[in-house]
Amino acid sequence: MVNPDYKGTFVFQNDFPALLTEGPEPETSDDPLLQMKAAKGTCKVMCFHPWSDLTLPLFEHDEIVAVIEEWVRLMIELGQKFEWVQIFENKGSMMGCSNPHPHCQVWASSFIPNEPAVKDNTQRKYFNKHGSPMLVDYVKRELDAKLRVVLCNDHWVWLVPFWAVWPYETMLLPRRHVLHLQDLSKDEKNSLASIMKQLLTKYDNLFETSFPYSMGWHGAPTGFHLNSDQKHWQLHAIYYPPLLRSAKIKKFMVGYEMLAQPQRDLTAEQAAEKLRSLPDAHYKLGQSKSD
Repeated sequence: MVNPDYKGTFVFQNDFPALLTEGPEPETSDDPLLQMKAAKGTCKVMCFHPWSDLTLPLFEHDEIVAVIEEWVRLMIELGQKFEWVQIFENKGSMMGCSNPHPHCQVWASSFIPNEPAVKDNTQRKYFNKHGSPMLVDYVKRELDAKLRVVLCNDHWVWLVPFWAVWPYETMLLPRRHVLHLQDLSKDEKNSLASIMKQLLTKYDNLFETSFPYSMGWHGAPTGFHLNSDQKHWQLHAIYYPPLLRSAKIKKFMVGYEMLAQPQRDLTAEQAAEKLRSLPDAHYKLGQSKSD
C-alpha cells in the first residue's frame, strides 16, 4: 500500500495490530487460576512528519503543536468507544523501533491495562485519604524543592521523578489539575510544544545522539469511565530512556533488578542536575553553524 502525499501528521491502521475490534471469545473455565477474557481494541500508527530524517527536537514549534492536536483528536475519537487509549512512542533501534521515520503508536483497548490500573488504584487511595490529586500535590512539592525539576514554564513541569529507576527517566506534568489531553487549553498545548522541544533537545545533547526512549501519556480512563468521578487522576507523560554513560552504553534491567528491585545507577537529583546543565540549542544546529 502506498501512503498519500501527506504534508503534516498522518494516521493509519497498523498492518500487524496486537488488538482487533472483533475476535473469538475464549473458552470459559471453572479453574480460578486459569481465567481468560477477550481483549479487543484497535492499533493505529501516527507519522509526525513527512520527512523520515527529522525528529521531534528538530521540528518547528507549529509542527509539534500539530502532533499534539492529532493526539487530542485520537483521544477523543477512540476514547468514545474504548476504556483506555494508550499513546506511546518507541524511538530508536535500541528500543525496538524498526523504522526511523518519526512516528508514534496509539492502541485503544476494551480494558484498562496493568500499569494504568495500578496508577488508578494508587491515585484513588491517595485522593480518598487526602482529598486532593496525588500528582498535583507532588508537583507542588517538587517545585518547592527544585532539586529534581529540569525545566518548567507557565503551564508545564519537566522533572526527574523521586522514584526514577532508569538513569534519565523523566515525567512531564501540567501545573493545574487536568484529566485528559483533550482538556488542555490552546495556551497549554502551545506551552507543551515548547517544553517538549526543550526537553528532547536536552536529551539529544546529553550524549550528542538521537536519544532513544519509550514514552507515553497516562490520563484518566475513557469509554464508560468518562461518566465516572475521576478527579483523583492527573494527566502526565513518562519518558523511559535506556542510555546510561554514552550513546552506546545502556542500562540493563536484569538479575537482581528483574527478580528483586531496580538498582539506581545515579540519583534522581544527579540526573536532574545533569539535564539542567545541558545547552538549550540542539547540538546538530550548533555543528551546522560552525561548519
